[in-house]
Amino acid sequence: MTNRQLAIDDNLYAYVVAHGSAPDPVMRDLIEETHTHLADEAEMQVGPDQAAFLTFLTKLLSAKTAVEVGTFTGMSALAIARGLSDGGRLTCFDISEEYTSIARRYWERAGVADRIDLRIGPAAERITELPAEPHIDIAFVDADKTGYPTYWAELVPRMRPGGVIAIDNVLRGGRVVNPSTEADKVVVAFNEQVRDDDRVDAILLPLADGLTLARRR
Repeated sequence: MTNRQLAIDDNLYAYVVAHGSAPDPVMRDLIEETHTHLADEAEMQVGPDQAAFLTFLTKLLSAKTAVEVGTFTGMSALAIARGLSDGGRLTCFDISEEYTSIARRYWERAGVADRIDLRIGPAAERITELPAEPHIDIAFVDADKTGYPTYWAELVPRMRPGGVIAIDNVLRGGRVVNPSTEADKVVVAFNEQVRDDDRVDAILLPLADGLTLARRR
């Protein structure tokens, strides 16, 4: 097996972002505020390339029903909401009023706040509020890594055939090949669980810190 993956430095990354759907002023300001005021946590924000990918994927699926687990300051939710079909809705689950208060301001500014239902509380509990039948077009999971198996168990049965779940941080900074923390070990086991789940077709993309896409059969 030949490794054809290209190493991307800062200059090449800037080129990639500039030659895709680059962030607009709203996203640029959200990135700046997050990195200025939440410097220690800013790495939890998706990159502009991921945001563009989420909008693209949402549009590709003609999604009207979307779910997000882990919202932080709202960039990924903004990206998904912008890709929804007319009348579409995104339900977001997060535990932080502080972080999501920033998100709400930028959703309002971007004109997508009316498409987003933010629910505060433990996602493992609140996801069960969703209808049990298959109905979700797209789901994005970027939350506590030890919760991934639980979120998977709740989301897969709720995905409509052809619906896609995207799961972030599945490479754990490369530590999946030599896991050192409990979260690393959980993600390693989770990646194997997804690979072996015959309800989905899955691919692990080396985008950012690893992004798994799983399509419900």
